[in-house]
Amino acid sequence: MDKKYECYLTVRDYECDLQGVVNNAVYLNYLEHARHEWLKQQNLDFESLNKQGSFLIVIRSELDYLAPLCPGDSFRILSRIERISRLRFVFYQEIIRERDNKQVLNAVVTVSGRNAAGRPSLPAEILALFD
Repeated sequence: MDKKYECYLTVRDYECDLQGVVNNAVYLNYLEHARHEWLKQQNLDFESLNKQGSFLIVIRSELDYLAPLCPGDSFRILSRIERISRLRFVFYQEIIRERDNKQVLNAVVTVSGRNAAGRPSLPAEILALFD
C-alpha cells in the first residue's frame, strides 16, 4: 500500500485574518481534510467508521509554521503515514505553496482510536493498511 498522499487546495478569502494571511487555526482544517481524503483513497470513509463504532481520534498535533499562505494561494498537502505502536499511527504532513514551491508548514499528527465502548482500539480496516 502506498502510504503517501498529495492533496491540492486553494486559500479562500475568509480563511485569512486581518493581517491578510491564513489564520493559524485554519491549517488544522487543511491537514484534517487531507487525512480524510487519504482515508478515501484507501477505500475507507471516516463517517462510515464512526457509524460502525470505530472512532479515530487525534491525540497530538505538532505544527511548525514556516511561511504564510495568502488569499488565492494554491498549495499541496503532502501526507505520509507510519504506524508507531499497537494503538497509534502518525501522519507526517507538510504544506507546500505552489507558486514558489516553498514549504509553509510542517506537522506531525498522532492518531489513535477507540471503540464504541470507549476502549482504546484501532479498527481492523486501519490495521490492515499496515500489513
